Amino acid sequence: MKQVLAAYERLGKKYLDYRQALKSDTYVKMFLRQLGKNSSVLDVGCGAGSPVDDILTKAGHQVVGIDLSPSLIKVARKLVPAASYQVFDMRNLSPSEYEVDGLVCLYAIFHIPRSDHKKMIETFASFLPVGGWMLISMGDRAYEGEHEMYGVASYSSQWGSVENRRIVESAGFRIQHEEFATSNGERHQMLLAQKLNPKPRLTI
Repeated sequence: MKQVLAAYERLGKKYLDYRQALKSDTYVKMFLRQLGKNSSVLDVGCGAGSPVDDILTKAGHQVVGIDLSPSLIKVARKLVPAASYQVFDMRNLSPSEYEVDGLVCLYAIFHIPRSDHKKMIETFASFLPVGGWMLISMGDRAYEGEHEMYGVASYSSQWGSVENRRIVESAGFRIQHEEFATSNGERHQMLLAQKLNPKPRLTI
């Protein structure tokens, strides 16, 4: 994760422009339509907070965002003052640490080892009530290693789309919408899923 952190710290505010180019607002608005009034949402890997948290807070929802990068959190606090932010490594999240109505994790989970993806999504599930919603982007193909991210060296670790679906469903979710999105030269598997099972068995 040191390499990933260094990449985002080096990109700084420039990452906001790249993030906007990914056109994730389409999927955020789809997620938004599933939420009840004044819902609470956790944004894991929130980056600079825009457009995700900006859309959600303007719709009247309470948003908490966490991200590994101090530089991006600093930008997020300025851009989306209605949300609450903290510098935090998602790998340190504990089951049931949060109680929220919805969870977003975009362009983030593939920065942790893919061997940890199942446990991470089970942890996400533990934050949600039955009927709660998760919007997550995952890799579209299996890959693990170093690569260039917007001209800066970084690291990704991901499964393919079939394994991603299996992991999400085994954590107690039903996938309600799946789409492969290509924008800004990147391709991601976008999943909108609803939690059905109350207590998925956590991976030890």
